[in-house]
Amino acid sequence: MLYVVGTPIGNLQDMTFRAVEILQSVDLIAAEDTRHTGKLLQHFQIKTPQVSYHEHNHDQRLPELLNRLGQGNTIALVTDAGMPGISDPGYKLVKAVIEEGISVVPIPGATAGITALSAAGLPTDRFVFEGFLPTKGQSRKKRLDSLKGEPRTLILYEGPHRVLNTLRDLANCLGENRRIVLARELTKLHEEFWRGTIGEAIAHFTQLEPKGEFTLVIGGASQQKPMLSKAELEAQLTEIMAQGVSRSQASRQLAKLTQLPRRQLYQLALTIPSSVFPVKDQD
Repeated sequence: MLYVVGTPIGNLQDMTFRAVEILQSVDLIAAEDTRHTGKLLQHFQIKTPQVSYHEHNHDQRLPELLNRLGQGNTIALVTDAGMPGISDPGYKLVKAVIEEGISVVPIPGATAGITALSAAGLPTDRFVFEGFLPTKGQSRKKRLDSLKGEPRTLILYEGPHRVLNTLRDLANCLGENRRIVLARELTKLHEEFWRGTIGEAIAHFTQLEPKGEFTLVIGGASQQKPMLSKAELEAQLTEIMAQGVSRSQASRQLAKLTQLPRRQLYQLALTIPSSVFPVKDQD
């Protein structure tokens, strides 16, 4: 059996009784960083042996772990902080274990994204976890562009040395007025929540050097359609009618796109000369 065990993201008192019991009882702990996890085990007087399992040794370590599980051993998978598989390679082991028909049991614990979201003050009913953005190049731009119109609350992770650049990229993509909460050092002594707009965040962290690991919680895109001027509505009606569509049909199409009353748009369409579209109006 493989246990997926959540560990504290900062404050050791967030360790659950169940997590301690599981780590004491398994045959082996597969840890992202054995030195880091070793301090946790020492604090809770856990003597279970460890083996490293991380993105750089995944290919070599996976067969060994599967073999031990196949022999009837129980293994606990842990990450440096939080739930395994969230922004780390733990999911690869979980997937492989499931494919072997071996049971996977989650032992829930703290997660930085959910912890930050719960206290951010932004909508929590629907959200998107994006983790770490690609660091540069077209892949980063493509990911940011895909988030432009996302109406759900966004959750990102970022380190202190890149957070200012990420804020600037977010401003270019989402606009400086988008609401954002930056949570840093969650559950630790210097835990802090900063709230404002992306533009204000850039100004703040330009003056104050960012420190600690950050979780960014960003308000979703507004779903309100922008108000179009009379001239813009006329231009859209003209463009539709130029394709051989009647005033009535053009008004109906534009009403669906803008949520404006069809009658209002039809009255506006009547003011457009017939010479602007190539077919005889059928109204």
